[in-house]
Amino acid sequence: MEKEKVFAKRKFGMIDIVIFIFITIILYLVMSPGMHAVASNNSNIKISTNLNMLPIYALKSVLRMTVAYIISITFTLVYGYVAAHNKKAEKILIPILDILQSIPVLSFLPAVVMGLIALFPNGTVGIEIASIILIFTGQAWNMTFSFYNSIKLLPTDLQEASSILQLNKWQQFKKLELPSAAIGLVWNSMMSWAGGWFFLMVCEMFTIQGRNFRLEGIGSFLQTAANEGNTKALVWGIITLVIVIILLDQLIWRPVTAWADKFKVELTESEDQPKPFFLKMLRRSYIIQLFTEKILSPIFVFIGESIESVLSKLKKSGGREYKKIGKVFKIILKIIALIIIVYAVFNIIKLLTTLSVSDWGQIPRAALFSFLRVFAAQVIALIWTVPVGVAIGMNKKVANILQPVIQVVASVPATALFPIVLGVFINAFGGLGIASILLMLMGTQWYILFNVVAGAMAIPEDLKAAAKVFGIKGFKKWKILILPGIFPYLITGMITATGGCWNASIVAEYVNFGGHTVKTIGLGALISEATTKGNFALLLMGTITMCIVVVAINKIVWKRLFVMSEERFKIEM
Repeated sequence: MEKEKVFAKRKFGMIDIVIFIFITIILYLVMSPGMHAVASNNSNIKISTNLNMLPIYALKSVLRMTVAYIISITFTLVYGYVAAHNKKAEKILIPILDILQSIPVLSFLPAVVMGLIALFPNGTVGIEIASIILIFTGQAWNMTFSFYNSIKLLPTDLQEASSILQLNKWQQFKKLELPSAAIGLVWNSMMSWAGGWFFLMVCEMFTIQGRNFRLEGIGSFLQTAANEGNTKALVWGIITLVIVIILLDQLIWRPVTAWADKFKVELTESEDQPKPFFLKMLRRSYIIQLFTEKILSPIFVFIGESIESVLSKLKKSGGREYKKIGKVFKIILKIIALIIIVYAVFNIIKLLTTLSVSDWGQIPRAALFSFLRVFAAQVIALIWTVPVGVAIGMNKKVANILQPVIQVVASVPATALFPIVLGVFINAFGGLGIASILLMLMGTQWYILFNVVAGAMAIPEDLKAAAKVFGIKGFKKWKILILPGIFPYLITGMITATGGCWNASIVAEYVNFGGHTVKTIGLGALISEATTKGNFALLLMGTITMCIVVVAINKIVWKRLFVMSEERFKIEM
């Protein structure tokens, strides 16, 4: 009942209005450095379409993705943990997360790029950091939602057992919460990498106020090849990307997926355990064993002991000293926040008054068209991802065949493939309006699929065996076992897919190919065009509109369904 009250308070409240105002202020503050920025010598960098450069470009992109992922997983564990355990913070952090995942990458561009150029005026350091941050915005949100939801859906008996054993917060996190979230985190990590590849072309090569910013990488290579209409370079770039994805799948994701399978909550172990070749090689390796025992294990033990020591000291002292410091810190923060808010509100109003009547008039129409495309893409995605995801998650033989395939297909940027078929779709459907639905679908359907797979894999073998013993098959099995089992994961996937779909509209409704720009009516096209032209007032208003629509959908539809999943479909031992 207590949890139900907390969620009920979160459905409709003044907190949402406050958060919208706060995010609007933040958007203005982060965009403001881009309004009066000076030129950067980064525009002189040329991206070669020489095929010999592909290995180097691919390596640079993987390194950027790796750094962004490390930041994302750190953010996920901290943010998700605080939101799940602190009820006061939860009322603020989760709506903020809703908004953050709905803000398009291009809305971050002026702020992040211009701010970092000011800090690092020479060379490409500023652009490198900006690119990593932008990739992070395409990776972090679905992982955070997954981790948060996993903690909220922990079986009550396991929580009671941790209390009986008197586990402190760190021990509970290490032994209960992180293992319980492992399957969802692994599959959402794969989705995050796929999402990173999707926006890589945007993050490594973009235009602000008519100025070009470029970084050497596979994303900028593909974007350059597409802009030049160089089909040969584009095809070879995609082939190189596919090879990289396959290598990552075999060397990292398949072993990690097999490792995460041991964290399923069940009494009966599956007979058909996945045994990836590379994982077996790692387990047999003396060097890996030596590295793990002599280096990794001591580091993790030291970190664990340090955290437990700090928690123990805080518990003994009652945290009195920290509370005093915290009160002073809060007062200072409130004063600073008040000054910033007054300054930002004044400038936001001043900026938005520069919008013309025609600018204001096109926003509702653009939002409606984008909403219809998002809805169509989501319905199409649901039709095929649920049955395929269940088949992969519940059948190890099918998983061994299809997992690498979907990992490759999901990771190939739709923005790289789209120019190849753009002309066909424009001729067939008379414009980008219908074709943009395909691109949005290609970019966001994987959020649903990967979460459904994680949900199906998390169904205990005990329940599968019980269904088999009682002869439960077909539709009845879906109704009694499968749909209730995957429902919480499906809702998580739908929440992140909704934000991802709106995000994908920025590249789906405004496409550059062969030196030509093709666009259609939509909020994504409006934001992309405003970014290119440096119309910051329209960019801010378009972003605010997108945030309002996404959060409204989450509040009215997905959050209510998540409450239902927590109350009715929580697996207890």
